[in-house]
Amino acid sequence: MPITLNFIFGKIEVFPNYVIAVMKEGVTVKPEYNAELIAISNKYFENRPFAYITHRLNSYSVDPRTYIETSKIENLVAFAVVSNKTINISNSELEKIFLKKPFDHFDNLEEAIDWVTEVVANVSA
Repeated sequence: MPITLNFIFGKIEVFPNYVIAVMKEGVTVKPEYNAELIAISNKYFENRPFAYITHRLNSYSVDPRTYIETSKIENLVAFAVVSNKTINISNSELEKIFLKKPFDHFDNLEEAIDWVTEVVANVSA
């Protein structure tokens, strides 16, 4: 059973080896929101790798500088985007440039979970 955390920008569900984020409609994800991800990293994944999945159910934007800050989270080992919308696929290709972590795009949540689980397991081994 995941732990659900609610924020002004959306919600994050914490699982044993990854988080799933769903942003609110119309928000702009800013670098300062990384403070929440850092706090989650420290509280739930201290000294062990984890992955971040963004499930893009709503329309929102991301300040690209956010990914530069996200890349500094040492135990974050993978980043997955889940969406089947063409614009989100194009955006994720641009976002990949800014994030210095393994990054992939998926059409469904199950594929993303499988991928991040494998990446985390390989880092842990």
